[in-house]
Amino acid sequence: MLALRAHSGADALVLEDVPVPDPGPRDVVIKVASAGVAPGMLRLLESGAFKHLPTTVGHEAAGTIAQVGDEVTGLAVGDRVRMHPNLNCGDCRYCRAGLDMMCAQQAMVGHAFFGAGSAPMYEQYHDGGLAEYVRVPHWLVDLLPDSVGFDIGAKVHDLANAVRALKCAELPADATLVITAATGTMGTATVKLAEHYGAARLILVGRDRARLDAVTPLAGSSPVTVVATGELPDEAALTQHLRALAPDGADAVLDYVPTGPVTGQAMAALATGGALVHMGGNLTPLPLPPALLMINCWRFVGTRACTRADAREVLDLLAQGTLAADELITHRCPLSDAVKAIDAMQQRTDPMWMSVINP
Repeated sequence: MLALRAHSGADALVLEDVPVPDPGPRDVVIKVASAGVAPGMLRLLESGAFKHLPTTVGHEAAGTIAQVGDEVTGLAVGDRVRMHPNLNCGDCRYCRAGLDMMCAQQAMVGHAFFGAGSAPMYEQYHDGGLAEYVRVPHWLVDLLPDSVGFDIGAKVHDLANAVRALKCAELPADATLVITAATGTMGTATVKLAEHYGAARLILVGRDRARLDAVTPLAGSSPVTVVATGELPDEAALTQHLRALAPDGADAVLDYVPTGPVTGQAMAALATGGALVHMGGNLTPLPLPPALLMINCWRFVGTRACTRADAREVLDLLAQGTLAADELITHRCPLSDAVKAIDAMQQRTDPMWMSVINP
């Protein structure tokens, strides 16, 4: 089969022919119909977060079951499914509490290892979904509702990440919510979901006004204001601008900025008791003294992934027709063009929300 692979010491991904995986007794093999492209993949590869190389990359995939292991029950060849990529031990205090993304063994199929301990599951299931077939343990498979296409099925993980961030924010009634990097994958997913989780007004922050204006219709009935940082006189002006738009402060900031001062600037615009939820991997130090957080009762919450319950919540919203997310998919291409697709996502020359590969 054709697969997109990462190798040790290489700074680029390559397409290769590799054997179709055989299922273990408790595994299924999925014939991939759609696989998601993640913008941070190469950054994690360069940082050494991919702990098993060579590997097939890609942590988002949906398709039909092609093979079933001897001990698997409840699933059959031909079932339409999505792969849940979060690997964990299933038995620690975090896993038992439904916080599987905090497990010491937490890793992602076809992606990085985030835990602090050993990684036996990652060693066994490191090969991911940017391929014609992917092998996963049967307990990481969710059946897709008939009304949910494979492209959105592959991107349930990103939608579930947005759900996790919204839950962490603990929005009050009639909340004013700031979303940074609002024109990217996670930003657009959050805009689409925000009204379902208590946001009454959105302030979208991004570099370019035209791209922000294009995102605005995703908010449904929620009033939206956009802030183009490229139009501000300097970096420090963001806090002042947000305060002018929300004089009492924003109830929460969902922050997906990967670098730079926007995270700290947005946090300084919070209302008393507000929260900033960060899922951008920003290495820029916060400029705020701890005393300011204490005085304003602000919360800074980091979250690195969704839980399984978050993903199933998204599937329920899709199945009920409460959530329609197909418009979030802006780019599709065949597996043969996967290298070009990932390069395009890194460059972001064209507006791009969610991208998928169709093998």
